[in-house]
Amino acid sequence: MSTEQGSHSHYRRSLGPVALTAVGLGSIIGSGWLFGAERAAALAGPAAILAWVIGAAVALTIALTYSELGSMFPKAGGMVRYGQYSHGSLAGYLAAWANWIAIVSVIPGEATASVQYMSSWDFGWAKALYDGKELTGSGVALASVLLLFYFFLNWFAITLFAKTNTAITVFKLVVPTLTAGALLLSHFDTGNVTGHGGFTPNGWSSVFTAVAVSGIVWAYNGFQSPLNMAGEARNPGKSLPKAVISSILISLVIYVALQIAFLTAVPAADLAHGGWSGLSFNSPLADLSLAWGLNWLAMLLYADAFISPSGTGMIYAATTSRMIQGVQENGHLPSIFGKVDPKTGIPRPALLLNLGIAFIFLAVFRGWGSLAEIVSVATVISYITGPVAVMSLRRLSPDLPRPVKLRAMPVIAPVAMVFGSLVLYWARWPLTGKVIFIMAIGLPIWAWYELRKPWAQLRPHLAAGAWMVTYLLVMAAVSWAGGKEFGGRGYLPGGWDILVVALIGLAFYVWGVRSAWRNPTLLEAERELGTAPAGEDGEGSEDDGRAKADARV
Repeated sequence: MSTEQGSHSHYRRSLGPVALTAVGLGSIIGSGWLFGAERAAALAGPAAILAWVIGAAVALTIALTYSELGSMFPKAGGMVRYGQYSHGSLAGYLAAWANWIAIVSVIPGEATASVQYMSSWDFGWAKALYDGKELTGSGVALASVLLLFYFFLNWFAITLFAKTNTAITVFKLVVPTLTAGALLLSHFDTGNVTGHGGFTPNGWSSVFTAVAVSGIVWAYNGFQSPLNMAGEARNPGKSLPKAVISSILISLVIYVALQIAFLTAVPAADLAHGGWSGLSFNSPLADLSLAWGLNWLAMLLYADAFISPSGTGMIYAATTSRMIQGVQENGHLPSIFGKVDPKTGIPRPALLLNLGIAFIFLAVFRGWGSLAEIVSVATVISYITGPVAVMSLRRLSPDLPRPVKLRAMPVIAPVAMVFGSLVLYWARWPLTGKVIFIMAIGLPIWAWYELRKPWAQLRPHLAAGAWMVTYLLVMAAVSWAGGKEFGGRGYLPGGWDILVVALIGLAFYVWGVRSAWRNPTLLEAERELGTAPAGEDGEGSEDDGRAKADARV
């Protein structure tokens, strides 16, 4: 029995479709709904409604590719493994690094959201928690206490996690629904939609930017949490796709209702000077509730500002620990981070590592908005490996069991790659460049483990991962040179820049699929699943690996 098999034998396969859907919804409905409506409206005005729909379409398309992968490899930390299976260590590591950065930074973001909402309480000590832009020292201290709470709930057992999360998720569904209904009934001013610059006061480019940086990508990113908990799913082939798709569609309805309620409930006086871009609520939905005399709703929102983000923070504390274990099993972290406590089924060393990283993010990025931007762009970068990996593995390993296999995947996968590329571009320069630089910061860790290997063994990994490194460099260059409405220098005229980015996405999709190879990690997975052809060890040269792949097409 392999080390990986041994570690995964400690997990408890106790999560059914309802519990996994609760994990997905609990991740999606966190702090995003508390702040996303205001931030999206500030950027796009009433057209923010469409931004949520576009965001859901992007998330659903990408989620379908990951649902097939998750059902094929029902292991903990699934999202950090797929690129390694299809392309080897370099592409796999970059995808895992981006995914981990995106998820681990959500945890302090949820704590920040709770404290930021608390700053609207009518107490001097509460108002001192937030200065209008970021948390103060006392605010950071309180957010640190919340981080400890999230990790404490994950320390003991997955069953405690599941029971606690399901109860919290029910509450998290009820409160946003009640909030949307109450605001719609209390004040429904359609003049807000038609006036103050019209439906798209800042142009259509602002709608696309809202998708990328207002917290919409942050919000929908929770769809991957069930995939990262795949090692604890009872019937992953059926429960994973149901959980992923259901959580996205349910949350879409809730988010659109909240956005409409927010747009029509903003007092006209608040839009008289500066329009939608002049909004400056500390606790948007609670402030609107108080403005229309819904004191009971404001109190409920203040309570939920702890419960919703805490539920999401608790889930992400769980899923990031599984991701760290996956990165370790890919060969890029010390062995201690792959250990799972046999009594509780919890990867405790990984949990502690993520707690330390969460504290660092909290200290550096003290505002929900700044964290939302970093999370969103890192998330999009992590998405691009899914469409490439799913079609690469269909070519490389057609005999692997696929409990979920969509006939339309050859169309869905390239469309998902284009969507991901567009959202990355919409995030605007220089934010795209900054996050791509953060991706580069992780490369020394990969180099420490990989560059000591013989050149014949390392070369195919470098060749197979070259498409992803080049993709990030090209996207950074296009973002810099792109349209001024997306922060670029204006060398690419409006409209043409969107076409160029779409074509870049398609070109790198083709390159990525063609560069995949039958690397040792994939062969090990095939041996575990009993589908590996006899005599393959995966340690051959680049040409040998590709010849074997071509022979199987």
